[in-house]
Amino acid sequence: MSFALLALVCLAGITGPLLALPHRWRLPVVVGELLAGIFLGPMGVGCLDPTASTFAFLANVGFALVMFVAGSHVPVGDRGLRRALPVGLRRAAAVGAASVPVALAISTVFGTGHPALYAVLLSSSSAALVLPILDALRLKGTAVLQLLPQVAIADAVCIVALPLAIDPTRAGRAAIGAVVVLVCAGALFAVLRETERRGWRRKLHHLSERRKFALELRINLALLFGLAAIAQTSQVSIMLAGFAFGLAVAAAGEPRRLARQLFAITEGFFGPLFFLWLGASLDLRALAQRPALIGLGLALGLGAVVCHLVNRLIGQPAALGALAAAQLGVPVAAATLGAQSHLLATGEPAALVLGALVTIAVTSVAAALAGRGPVTPVDPAGPTPTDKPDPRPT
Repeated sequence: MSFALLALVCLAGITGPLLALPHRWRLPVVVGELLAGIFLGPMGVGCLDPTASTFAFLANVGFALVMFVAGSHVPVGDRGLRRALPVGLRRAAAVGAASVPVALAISTVFGTGHPALYAVLLSSSSAALVLPILDALRLKGTAVLQLLPQVAIADAVCIVALPLAIDPTRAGRAAIGAVVVLVCAGALFAVLRETERRGWRRKLHHLSERRKFALELRINLALLFGLAAIAQTSQVSIMLAGFAFGLAVAAAGEPRRLARQLFAITEGFFGPLFFLWLGASLDLRALAQRPALIGLGLALGLGAVVCHLVNRLIGQPAALGALAAAQLGVPVAAATLGAQSHLLATGEPAALVLGALVTIAVTSVAAALAGRGPVTPVDPAGPTPTDKPDPRPT
């Protein structure tokens, strides 16, 4: 990979923010980056080769960081979220139950043989996509607080379940690997919490800030990549390693300076590079040659919205139900795993991403409707968390 190509990647990464500028569109930054990757990849002018080893490795680094940032922005320590946990858990379970027959129907109609994968996709939500929307609209109230644990639970459970669902023949081995990664992430959380309790993290922070060492960033990157190495050795996706470590850091209490540093390194370089690589990897010709795949993407996107609207029957406002259907991280991870391991048919990864884009379109409309007025009276328990920078939508 040359410096000229690296400069082109950085320049193409600006496409995402440019398309996201108009507030009325409410487009996530990654949409522009995916489009730029498609244009520069084999489907377009052919400047980017997604099979190049250096490009693919840097994209994997970006994948781990994107999932880490997504996990670190799940508000696991929010008291309002914990109080609303029982309702959120019931609603996430209701969506999961509704997704099973829909997934079976989609798999049968399109003859793909991936009902378990589709059930995970239909059940998923994206905390990193929903939380910034709630913050931007300044939505408050009981219904919003109950939405947070629903989205967080669905996000975490589906990311853990995805490696098991995408290749059922290796589910046992994948489950063992997932347990290993989660246990290691739990151990890291215990260490982080102990260093916080003893004041070691604060001393390290002051030293790093005074001497300009960026020690927290260096240590956390070392831990993240170490956990990713364990995931690779256990034959589990680095997606799980990144997200699990992000949750551990969020639970222990992520320092603001570290959050800004990680956000900058991810948003500024590795995240755009990953989504450009993913866009270049998508085979859109297969969508044109097999229109059924377009139907598959539309069915997955609309099916996810329908499954999430089932909570309207138990009191959730329809706009918030549709907002909870927003997804990108899990479908993108599924497309990435499918492309890397050839577990999906040609063009199927592009169909999964199309389904995610359908949910984003519906979410944009739902957000506009929810933002026209208060969803419920303001809850005295407090607003939704707004103390962190906007994460990349996943």
